[in-house]
Amino acid sequence: MRALPLVSMLLATLSAHAAPFEWTAWGGDGRGQRHAPLAQITPQNVDQLELAWSFRTGELGQGFERAGEALTFEATPLLIGDTLYFNTATGVVFALDAAKGMQRWRFDAQLDKRRNYSEMAARGVSYWRDERAAAGAACAERIVFGTIDARLFALDARTGRRCADFGANGEVDLSKGVRLIAAHLGNYQVSSPPAIAGDVAVVGSAIGDNRGSDLELGVVRAFDVRSGRLLWHWDPIPRAAKLPADAANPDFGEIAQQQARWTGAANAWAPFAVDAERGLVFIPTGSASPDFFGGERAGDNRWANSVVALRAASGEFVWGRQLVHHDLWDYDVASQPMLVDLERDGAKVPALVQLTKTGQVFVLNRENGEPLFPIEERAVPQDAVAGEAPSPTQPFSSLPPLVSHAPVTPDDAWGLTFWDRNACREQIGKLHSEGIFTPPSLQGTIQRPGYAGGSNWGSGAWDPQRKLLIANVIDLPMVVTLIPRDKLADEYDSGVYKGWEFARMTGTPYGMRRSLLKSPLGVPCMAPPWGKLVALDLASGTIAWSKPLGTSRDKAPWPFWYLEGAPNMGGPLATAGGLVFIGASTDNFLRAFDTASGAELWKARLPAGAQATPMSYEVGGRQYVVVAAGGHAKLDTTRGDYLLAYALPRKRE
Repeated sequence: MRALPLVSMLLATLSAHAAPFEWTAWGGDGRGQRHAPLAQITPQNVDQLELAWSFRTGELGQGFERAGEALTFEATPLLIGDTLYFNTATGVVFALDAAKGMQRWRFDAQLDKRRNYSEMAARGVSYWRDERAAAGAACAERIVFGTIDARLFALDARTGRRCADFGANGEVDLSKGVRLIAAHLGNYQVSSPPAIAGDVAVVGSAIGDNRGSDLELGVVRAFDVRSGRLLWHWDPIPRAAKLPADAANPDFGEIAQQQARWTGAANAWAPFAVDAERGLVFIPTGSASPDFFGGERAGDNRWANSVVALRAASGEFVWGRQLVHHDLWDYDVASQPMLVDLERDGAKVPALVQLTKTGQVFVLNRENGEPLFPIEERAVPQDAVAGEAPSPTQPFSSLPPLVSHAPVTPDDAWGLTFWDRNACREQIGKLHSEGIFTPPSLQGTIQRPGYAGGSNWGSGAWDPQRKLLIANVIDLPMVVTLIPRDKLADEYDSGVYKGWEFARMTGTPYGMRRSLLKSPLGVPCMAPPWGKLVALDLASGTIAWSKPLGTSRDKAPWPFWYLEGAPNMGGPLATAGGLVFIGASTDNFLRAFDTASGAELWKARLPAGAQATPMSYEVGGRQYVVVAAGGHAKLDTTRGDYLLAYALPRKRE
């Protein structure tokens, strides 16, 4: 075995004497770096990793009407002391012994299984410790989480029992005050864990897309973690009858005063980040409704598609930066903001790093929102349908994009056979394709990056030693077609568009259908890689390395397993040992990459798809890497209910 590098030896020595590391929030801590300062597992020994334990939740969506088409297992556990905490989309929370994977308690929120839930996802729970409570007091430590039926819970971390002093017997109803549509109860949800800032829990929402222009309100709300009392709320869409000239929310457009009354969404469904020192919570927001036609919401639509800084204690607006103007592409800001420190002119600068579905990376001063790498407004395509007014420009980061923004042309056509390739070439030639930010059209528009990303909710990981941002990205073109209202039903019923996703977009002149740009064999019309793992050097502003992530195995029949670079959903974990761990890909593997070079060093075959973000911790002198492997319904990966822990073999005495 090669000698352990000096840096890793020093880190291992320091970690042995430091306070025990805990994974206290979804991204590791409030900063969202997904970095574990643990160095027991290194590039030199990672090939020795073995399965330490496996836990099965038993939660496979039994009895839920849409489990087959919507259920995922996306949770990243927390590690508090020697206990792991995580939840499932079915509203069940588990506490496990972190060394053995044995259940300590289980809580069931008893969701209504009859609801037509638009999504069935839960990415994790949050943790809060009451500094005023006596040691060992009931609910002095709390697990806080939201559910897909729009409730917020607080549980005793030791026992799993409800905290009776929180709301009504441990829960708060989040469906009030958001203009809930009675016929669409399963479309207003919480899928990401609340952000904990002091004694405040800040909660967003996941709202079912593209049903219409007047959807539920995308308000962000803050609750007292002790009592469940609502402390403040912030709406990314201005609702006032008349906006003052100096309003933090600028005009929606010339008819903003009327449109803002019915426009919905712009909801913040991704995880938030917290700067505890500055008392700030950072909110990534999504699209105003509906995603693909903006004629009923003129103007830039701030603060949709933005990252916004609010005072955690009061909800006061501090600054905002819109990353997509007047979104027509479902380019939600879907990744958790990441808080890091960068060097500028010899001084340490507090930075916010924001990954996006467009594949762009924006780096801002987190105190004032000013760019640390320049942002330029560039002219973008304007050929839109009647009634639409695209933004004439869009913001572009000076950092290199992690996926291509180039138009897809007939010359790009790809397929497994000559016939397949020709069919793709003919299809591409009929579609509207001018590159990124091409407006949706009646003939069909090629969208690249697609509406899944670029980067999505899995977010990135940070290597503080090398100043590397590690991100997994999708590079798959999609097709979006607008359909005149009077033709929507006929197209839906025709049977011609089997496999396409249709949406009504009521309140607008158009419906919509969308799909992957694929060949008659169901293969993407663009050559792989369709997914990559990329390292961006934020010291130099250059891409350090880029590697295909995953293979076509588990999605394509043998012998077509060799294609490299698969679609992915989930995120990476970085460790002080110089490794990046990631599942995410549509093949059923957990992989380890060398952080410095991007070389794949290890992989483990999993019983199901790992469309989740791993985490790592150390208990009993042994470092573990844990990932949820439960599959992803919309990616059609292998379904399961596993939480898996990997570690080096125990030393023999």
